Amino acid sequence: MARTLLVVDDLSDWNPYYPSDQVITFETYLATAQGDSLQRVRIINLCGSYRYLSDGYYCSLLAEARGHHVIPSVKVLNDLDKKALYRLQLEDLSQTLARAFKTTDKDKEITLLSYFGTTPDPAFQDFARLLFERFSCPILAVTLRYRQQWEIIGLKAVSHRHLDDEQQSVFADALDKFSKKVWRKGRARKAARFDLAILINPEEKLPPSNMGAIKKFIKIGRELGIEVELITQQHYVRLPEFDGLFIRETTNIDHHTYRFAKKAEAEGLVVIDDPTSMLRCTNKVYLADLFRTHRVPTPKTWLLHKGNAAHLDRVEAEAGFPVVVKIPDGSFSRGIVKVHDRKELELKVEELFQKSALLLAQEFLYTDFDWRIGIFNNKALYACRYYMVKNHWQIYRHGESRIDTGSFATLPTFEVPKAVLDAALKATLPIGNGLYGVDVKEKDGKGYVIEVNDNPNIDSGVEDKYLGDELYRLIMTELLRRMENRSKGILTL
Repeated sequence: MARTLLVVDDLSDWNPYYPSDQVITFETYLATAQGDSLQRVRIINLCGSYRYLSDGYYCSLLAEARGHHVIPSVKVLNDLDKKALYRLQLEDLSQTLARAFKTTDKDKEITLLSYFGTTPDPAFQDFARLLFERFSCPILAVTLRYRQQWEIIGLKAVSHRHLDDEQQSVFADALDKFSKKVWRKGRARKAARFDLAILINPEEKLPPSNMGAIKKFIKIGRELGIEVELITQQHYVRLPEFDGLFIRETTNIDHHTYRFAKKAEAEGLVVIDDPTSMLRCTNKVYLADLFRTHRVPTPKTWLLHKGNAAHLDRVEAEAGFPVVVKIPDGSFSRGIVKVHDRKELELKVEELFQKSALLLAQEFLYTDFDWRIGIFNNKALYACRYYMVKNHWQIYRHGESRIDTGSFATLPTFEVPKAVLDAALKATLPIGNGLYGVDVKEKDGKGYVIEVNDNPNIDSGVEDKYLGDELYRLIMTELLRRMENRSKGILTL
């Protein structure tokens, strides 16, 4: 479990705030023996000065040398010290600033304070959060001026010692929200062995886990000694205080979920979905070649390149019609069309080529349902039949105002046809040992892999219909094993 320490120049600097034994002086931190403790440590550096070779600078430098996560980092301090460095990271914030300044007087300079990525003025909240993701610093002073558009002309770290009474209250509240573990009181509870963050999006229409499942993950995790906390996109900078990250939001490469996975992996966290699995699973072109290389049974597949009519000739000659055409990164049956003749093929690929330079064409195998095999650490956990929507050829049908889904049936894995189970396991081996959902069609006694999802659905009342709480226990137990191994420096296999 992570421990948070606040480092100040002198304990009297903390007199205006709530007392805590987690507030220490830089002198104490400097003298602290670095033993073999495996506990993760986070340092919030509140020294009065961050200038080069000051106590504040050395606090961040020593923290990084000791393997502690520190805010602000040495990189942030160096960037803030040179305008040419930090300006490079601010060029894409003009639109965010424009939204914040709709009614603000443009004839004056403005200075605002950001406290751990929050600010008292809600108009600047998005701006403050984005700024904090790039320059993670307890307090930032931002000076803004209008020249054809609003721009940042000054950015510097500010000490909490220079705040007035009102600002001290705002700072304390921001710190309270940013790092609850420093201040939280309440009934005693058995100390958790590890901290796990579950990334969710409360606004997502088709999340990979409904709230019933999320509550099960939290309950089972705590029974196993894992403190589980739900986080959202706004909590990017908090990742280092956890031991693991479990992403329960639909993933994509050009998306914050991938940035979360990369950041967590860089910080040494156990990550599901790991960024490598994301890269390999979210692009169907990659999977098609991977399956071909490793001889994973799939429907016949052709790559289509924009502007190459010969590819369409080949599909027509070898596949016939109907044929399925897909964009590489579609999900939930989106970006997938079925065409019935050459004219429709040409029309649909022209539309889809607006989104990608490569498309996939695949022979159409009609089945009443698709198998979904849930696999974690190369072991099958659950099996579902997802039935097609009535009078439709997919399990999802996207309308203008609603999304229809077919019915389902959950079975024990030992009742799955061997050909289907073997195909699913063979498909995940070259990808990794993460949590995957493999879609397989069964036809004439054979299994054909359609795709591998790095972020499979685990919904209460669906995928857990057979195993119940045991499904969540199996997943959380594997996460616990990986966090234990990581804390001991053991490479998880």
